[in-house]
Amino acid sequence: MNPDFENQVALVTGAASGIGLATAQAFAEAGAAVTLADINEEGARSAAQQLVAAGHKAIGIRCDVADDDDVAAMVGQTVATFGRLDAAFNNAGVQAPLMETADADVGDFDRVTAINLRGVWSCMKYELLHMRERGSGAIVNCSSMGGLVGAAGRGIYRATKHGILGLTKCAALENATRGIRVNAVCPGMVETPMAKVMMETQADAMRELLKEQPIGRLARCEEIAAAVLWLCSPGASFVLGHALAVDGGVTIR
Repeated sequence: MNPDFENQVALVTGAASGIGLATAQAFAEAGAAVTLADINEEGARSAAQQLVAAGHKAIGIRCDVADDDDVAAMVGQTVATFGRLDAAFNNAGVQAPLMETADADVGDFDRVTAINLRGVWSCMKYELLHMRERGSGAIVNCSSMGGLVGAAGRGIYRATKHGILGLTKCAALENATRGIRVNAVCPGMVETPMAKVMMETQADAMRELLKEQPIGRLARCEEIAAAVLWLCSPGASFVLGHALAVDGGVTIR
């Protein structure tokens, strides 16, 4: 059964490409009005225009999730345009250089943490403030299989993804009686532009990771989007603070 989001409003960050774009498209096809937010303003607006041309309601806006003012404006513009906010997928994130902990650079740590972890906190903050007023809503934060297990050379990135799960659990407990559900999705390796870059720049490491895929392939962006929509749907009405692994079986070993 496909989730029905008719007359609802969804917000997706990192929506210009990859998992974010696929999720924004899935929300729109399920009947939701959608805000596509990305630091790549042109990409977000172009994607939104394509949805509008297909008969959906959508806007594309620029948002740097590491900038608290940008995030507040993003949520404010969504509510001003569509009148409400029912579902949010906090997906924007970046990778960190493949490097052992002792050799890592503080600049990389601060940059990746600002986007991946503080950015998710900032998005949740403003989404929750609105949802608390309405007494309803669903938020999904994008962690990673890297939020569930460690890996040598990936300490900075995986620390942020572990942190997202901590934020998710705490926010879920805080809002459980307010009609708001907060969960996380933990994708494995997915066919995204980011993965393509990693395949080109970290080919040996990526080949090793692919060997660990029990299912024998990368995920499609649409498969992650389907999990996000389910977590936001009434079908997941009793699911709170959960980290849903969509990883082809990597973390069950």
